[in-house]
Amino acid sequence: MGLSVATAARWVRRWERQQQRYAIDREERFTVIADAVEKVTAHQFRACVADLGCGPGSLAARLARRLPGADIVAVDKDPVLLALGQAHHGDAVRFVEAPVGAPGWTRALGLDRPLDAAVSSTALHCLAPDALRRAYQDLAGLLRPGGVLVNSDRFRGPAGDRAAEVAVQVGLRRAERQRTACREDWASWWAAAAADPELADPFTARRARHTPHHVHNGLPLSHHIRLLRRSGFRHAAPVWQFGEDAVLVAVR
Repeated sequence: MGLSVATAARWVRRWERQQQRYAIDREERFTVIADAVEKVTAHQFRACVADLGCGPGSLAARLARRLPGADIVAVDKDPVLLALGQAHHGDAVRFVEAPVGAPGWTRALGLDRPLDAAVSSTALHCLAPDALRRAYQDLAGLLRPGGVLVNSDRFRGPAGDRAAEVAVQVGLRRAERQRTACREDWASWWAAAAADPELADPFTARRARHTPHHVHNGLPLSHHIRLLRRSGFRHAAPVWQFGEDAVLVAVR
């Protein structure tokens, strides 16, 4: 049994709802990311943008609507999320399977020119430190001069920073209100999706590839900034921040 467009749309809608539990002001973050990418690509013909750890294409699809005519390539290692994204978003986004940060992962992107921008949302914190370093170094080689990496994520703060601790507590209360508004969480979404017969083949592929969700690597924002600069980015700084949640922009 194949995956129908209607079934993919239903699971993507449920994914969008449960993700609201985990990302404070999720739509605002997406807008900030799109603003940055739009500015950098304003004078580019057929801009080229990569979405790293794309899931079912939530951010990639928003960028495709915001940047008509751009080539959007979305990369993830999870066959289930990629199958949902491909069925739901169709030709608006090109989906590819690859583990970001693994040796040789960039070959799967099939790029015919440098990237104008790379983006990510709540994904790069799952990379082990060595994989994150490799990903940043590889991206520095893929982006054109003046291109950007825009990463929206949760960055762990240094212990003892009282102001950051207060902001985190406020953020946790806001996140709790979001969780209350959405009954389904990460684990229950995956359990329900695994029971859908139309997703049997992608789940079989997922089990064969051993693609579990990884925990936070624990790296603070300052570490990411240092690592980006050492990898070849000229500038790196947050342009939006709430406690440990931030949108980090790095300029090649």
